[in-house]
Amino acid sequence: MGENASFWESLIYAHPTCTTWKREAEGSIYHLASILFVVGFMGGSGFFGLLYVFSLLGLGFLCSSVWAWLDVCAADIFSWNFILFAICFVQFIYVTYQVRSVSFDKEFQELYSSLFQPLGISLTVYRKIVLCCDAEVVTLEKEHCYAMQGKTPIDKLSLLVSGRIRVTVDGEFLHYIFPLQFLDSPEWDSLRPTEEGIFQVTLTAETDCRYVAWRRKKLYLLFAKHRFISRLFSILIGRDIAEKLYALNDRVHVGKGFRYDIRLPNFYHVALPETPTLQPSYHLQRRSPRRKPLGITNCSPFSSRS
Repeated sequence: MGENASFWESLIYAHPTCTTWKREAEGSIYHLASILFVVGFMGGSGFFGLLYVFSLLGLGFLCSSVWAWLDVCAADIFSWNFILFAICFVQFIYVTYQVRSVSFDKEFQELYSSLFQPLGISLTVYRKIVLCCDAEVVTLEKEHCYAMQGKTPIDKLSLLVSGRIRVTVDGEFLHYIFPLQFLDSPEWDSLRPTEEGIFQVTLTAETDCRYVAWRRKKLYLLFAKHRFISRLFSILIGRDIAEKLYALNDRVHVGKGFRYDIRLPNFYHVALPETPTLQPSYHLQRRSPRRKPLGITNCSPFSSRS
């Protein structure tokens, strides 16, 4: 203990204390360096936040190097500040290269600006999402089917980039799918990762369409590696399903002009005129959000087209 105490005492008290302080202020270069350090440490996160931090800190260390060379005339102070300036400069160049290397095709860039950037998704995260779909945009020609009822397996998740998709069930029109909406979000949400299924609706291109498709297994592997991306897609898919439910709600009514409320259970029986009035019986069964409730008539003037 005595040796440790003597070490700390020599470290603290060995140096002479300041008996007199300089009355003259340091030069403007020193104060400029201090201001740059204060502003630089206020930087944010992400690529552009790093560029902001390294650029201002690099300028601050450069000013400190100039101050040490001209005013202090201390080689060690100059050396350390210049080394730190060089490190910040190299980091700035590296981050700039990364930003320039993260580039996408026009459609993926527009998709990022419209859907992902407003949610605060960085380019690095978006790049992982794009690479998961092999950075490919698929074309679907007019009147071609993306999925056929009872035939097409559910093995991917697709997002419409341009065009319009018509959704029908048993030849009856349900709703449209517009750009920046998922084509198969209800089917995706209805299955667990280990389950398999087939489409219960038919999806037909009303116009020439372009969409991005993620293979089911590959996307689940991405979710397992990056939980943030999993939560992101969960939010996007949930919002998309809600929009489809409201689209159905606007087109159906329950007799006598009453509009069907999506907050009601999916199944109920309507009493026939010839039979005594019965209390509605509710069956809690899991169904796809695209399926219409029984006993509901379509108020849409549209009819299905082959």
